[in-house]
Amino acid sequence: MPDCFVPWTVQLAAGEGSAMTFSGIAAVYGRPDDGRDYTFAPGAFDGAVRQMRAGKRPAMLLQHGGWDFTADDMLPIGLWTDLQADEQGLKVSGKLADTARGRDIYALLKMDPVPAIDGLSIGFRATKRQVNDAAAPGEPRVTIQEIDLVEISVVTFPAMTAARVTSVQSGLSVRDLERRLVRDAGLSRREAQALLRRGKAGLEALRDAGEAGDQGDDPSPDALAALAAQIERNIRTMKG
Repeated sequence: MPDCFVPWTVQLAAGEGSAMTFSGIAAVYGRPDDGRDYTFAPGAFDGAVRQMRAGKRPAMLLQHGGWDFTADDMLPIGLWTDLQADEQGLKVSGKLADTARGRDIYALLKMDPVPAIDGLSIGFRATKRQVNDAAAPGEPRVTIQEIDLVEISVVTFPAMTAARVTSVQSGLSVRDLERRLVRDAGLSRREAQALLRRGKAGLEALRDAGEAGDQGDDPSPDALAALAAQIERNIRTMKG
C-alpha cells in the first residue's frame, strides 16, 4: 500500500461531454505536508506522467480505500484521464463513474454554497528521496525526488488545510442546455440560442420580430422556470 498521502485542490471542468468530470492539483513542489514530514522536489512527478502515457493509470479511490481496505472500499469511483506535471506540481483530470458512489461524490463536489467534499490526496511509494538529518524543527526532513504513483483519492479531510475547491462548474455545456430548451421547453433552436445568449429579453425581442419560428405550443411556466433555474446555476458556477 502507499506510504504517503498528499491532498490538494480539486476543480470541476465544464464543456461538451464533461458530465461528472473534474480536474485539480493533486500535489505541489516545495510545499511540506501539514505534518512537516516531507516535501516534493521539482520533477518528482515526471515518472508518474510517463507511466500514465504508457498506460499505467493510478486508481481513483475514495478516502484512500478507507480503514478496512475491503473489496468495496477499494472499488474505484472513477477513472483518471490525464496527468500533467508543470512548474507548480501534479495536475490531474478524471471522470467519476456513473454509479451510486460516483454520482454521490459528484453531487457533493457541486454543493452550494460550498462543496461538501473538496480534497485530493495521492497515495504513492517514494522511489528516490533525500534525507536531511540536520533539518531544523518544523522543516521537512525528507525531500521526495521520484515516486511510484499508486492512487489518487477524493477525500473529506485532507492533511493540508489549504486544500479547497476553487470553482465548480456544471456538467452541462451550452449545447446541452440548448438541446434541453428545445426538447423540454418546446422552444425553437433560434429561441433557445437567443435565451442562452441574451436571456429573457433576447427571447422576447426575437418573438416580437416574428423570427422565432413555429415550434408548437408555448412552453409551460413550470418548464421555463425549471430551465431558467438550471441556466442560472450554470452561469453562477461557471463564474466560480
